[in-house]
Amino acid sequence: MSLKNQAAIAGIGLTEFSKQSGVSELSLAAQCIAAACDDAGVSPSEIDGLVSYTLDSTDEIEVARAVGAGDLSFFSRINYGGGAAVGTILQAVMAVVTGQANTVVCWRAMNGRSGQRMGQGVSGNIISSDLIHWSWYMAYGMLTPGSWIALIANKYMNAYGVTREDLGRVAISQRNYALNNPRAFGYGKPLTMEDYLGSKMIADPLCLYDFCQETDGGCAILITSAERAQDLRQKPALIRGVTQASTQGQEQMTSYYRSELLSLPEMEMAARRVYDMAELGPNDIDAACLYDAFTSEIIMQLESFGFAAQGEGVELVRDGALDIDGRLPNNTHGGLLSEAYIHGMNNIAEATRLVRGESCNQPAKTVEHVLVSSGVGVPTGALILGPA
Repeated sequence: MSLKNQAAIAGIGLTEFSKQSGVSELSLAAQCIAAACDDAGVSPSEIDGLVSYTLDSTDEIEVARAVGAGDLSFFSRINYGGGAAVGTILQAVMAVVTGQANTVVCWRAMNGRSGQRMGQGVSGNIISSDLIHWSWYMAYGMLTPGSWIALIANKYMNAYGVTREDLGRVAISQRNYALNNPRAFGYGKPLTMEDYLGSKMIADPLCLYDFCQETDGGCAILITSAERAQDLRQKPALIRGVTQASTQGQEQMTSYYRSELLSLPEMEMAARRVYDMAELGPNDIDAACLYDAFTSEIIMQLESFGFAAQGEGVELVRDGALDIDGRLPNNTHGGLLSEAYIHGMNNIAEATRLVRGESCNQPAKTVEHVLVSSGVGVPTGALILGPA
């Protein structure tokens, strides 16, 4: 059964993004879900499906009661943090297409700064079986995502002549978008190359501005059938293709024991599958929201998704391809680097705005197809949205 064009994003909802929300994660979930319903023009009582992350602290029944949802016929969870974003959409689409539910909301709500911070790493009381592979390098002080990605970034940069200035170009491009986004952490806060190079080194070669935000906030995406979405309040963003991907030898974020670390096999698999499903290719993509927990991962993904050959993604960055007038405007809201870190769900919301023509940094060229990725170095996924 093909999922192409059978379901659509009909509503998006976001809370305020902050470093101290002052409310529970249940409150954040209820706020963003209610906002998504309002955006779509549907009553929360019509919600009959809910999908979130295994990391989300709020149970579906608590969310349903808080927002006034109807009887639930479908609810599920996706593992692997940032890699779950597109996975939630896939679950919702399958539920709608197979008749398990009619109105499915995907959400992530987190006090990611004032509560449990992702940057705290994996020391302490670990109950995940990932401890099996983490234990090999925890002894060397590699306890945080930044330290894990720095090892891969260093190897990639040395192999292909990528400089810190190139990473800075990624960070600055996305900060330039955030300057115009009132909800963004980087709103009204310009970032220069001098600022970037002078910032604190966190895990060589990654400095402060190579890291995503730690954020309190929530984001919800409402999905229904393509036919029904036509009659709702917003211009629908049709789901042309959506897939998850994990390849042999993968570990959560690291995959150090593969034969090489210079590419992202799981992202390449996601690219093949989503392009095949959508019957599109790299040349058909007008803008992107590539998962940007770290700047180096943007350059590597440009190669994974076929926008550049192996080792040549940096040339696109140097040519300004990611900027508003470039070949592939990327993360036009500021992304996880400069808007907020809601585990990638806010990137899906921005892709929807780009298809609607409502981004605060809408490119002058026509944007028909937008590519979204989720998670890098973890089991991942890819999504392509387009207009009805």
